[in-house]
Amino acid sequence: MIVLAIETSCDDTGISIIKAKGSKRLDFNNFEILSDLTSSQVDIHKEYGGVFPAVAKREHQKALIPLLTKSLKKAGLLKERKKEVDSKKLSKIKKNLEKNELLFGELREFLKKYDASEINRIAVTIGPGLEPCLYTGINLAKSLSFYWNIPIVGVNHIEGHILSSFLSPTSKISFPAIALIISGGNTQIILVEKIGKYKIIGETRDDAAGECLDKTARMLGLTYPGGPEIYKKAKECKTNKYNIVLPRPMKHEKNYDFSFSGLKTAVLYHSKKVKIDDDYVKEMSYGIESAVIDVLLSKTLKAVKEFKVKSLILGGGVSANKKLIKEFKKNSPVDIFIPKQSFSGDNASMIGLVSIYSPNIKKIIKPKSNLKIND
Repeated sequence: MIVLAIETSCDDTGISIIKAKGSKRLDFNNFEILSDLTSSQVDIHKEYGGVFPAVAKREHQKALIPLLTKSLKKAGLLKERKKEVDSKKLSKIKKNLEKNELLFGELREFLKKYDASEINRIAVTIGPGLEPCLYTGINLAKSLSFYWNIPIVGVNHIEGHILSSFLSPTSKISFPAIALIISGGNTQIILVEKIGKYKIIGETRDDAAGECLDKTARMLGLTYPGGPEIYKKAKECKTNKYNIVLPRPMKHEKNYDFSFSGLKTAVLYHSKKVKIDDDYVKEMSYGIESAVIDVLLSKTLKAVKEFKVKSLILGGGVSANKKLIKEFKKNSPVDIFIPKQSFSGDNASMIGLVSIYSPNIKKIIKPKSNLKIND
């Protein structure tokens, strides 16, 4: 089975093609990533200091078809069309995409020129994420499903992050496990009884960890995305002349929830009292990073101990932070699974992987002639 996967939950446009080799056991040897391409909008959103949904939607529409074409070509599946284009189906797609003219224009030219008869399934992210962005990927998935007569499945973005460690060679995981998913939009501790069976036992009550890093970085005059910038400055910190002490919100509470708004507020008040120079930015970055990691580590290892799990899984863009990885590897009492850096952020391969191996994917949506596409 060959799966075309689409990811557009936020500001990364992802297209991946994965070939499953028959086994239903999740193992790197049981599937092959034929192509994995991502187009980032980071430079576009820097001027906003974060992701602007309307802009992100427009950029997804511009990026999807060129990315689809490149991905199919890389996988050796891009075929020149031999038959005439189906004008009736194209007309139906045009009507359904009347509020997505940019996407339709690109898609129309693609369908007139190319075919992809070897694709067996389309997988697409259906949430969580920014709705205008999600709808863009879903619109493309439904359009291709309708035109090619290929079934589609909807995939949960968080489950994708849980499985992302297995996109590259790794040792066999033992269950139950605790998964810590940390990104710009999500911070959750999840009990993983097995692949497909999850229970959220803790999550942020306000800002996600990545969101906190983005916002505090902006206070310090650093660019978006804030996480990598905070890491760079923290690594350069060689002084302690400002003696910065930041709170660790909810660290000692008995639950597994997080709250990072208090940390953000503490940074705001502290930064208003001083002249922000490079030394201050480095020291405050070190303090912010240390506080976030301290809370994440404490809560997660508490869950590992109390639920007596056998493995720990990290996922999401913040899981690429090298200091965080070092601290978790140093302190975890169980085997730890961390995605390769290229798969830590949003990517389509993790969506394709879920569509193949998760038992949650039971309902395959088959294309229909009266298919309605969301705006």
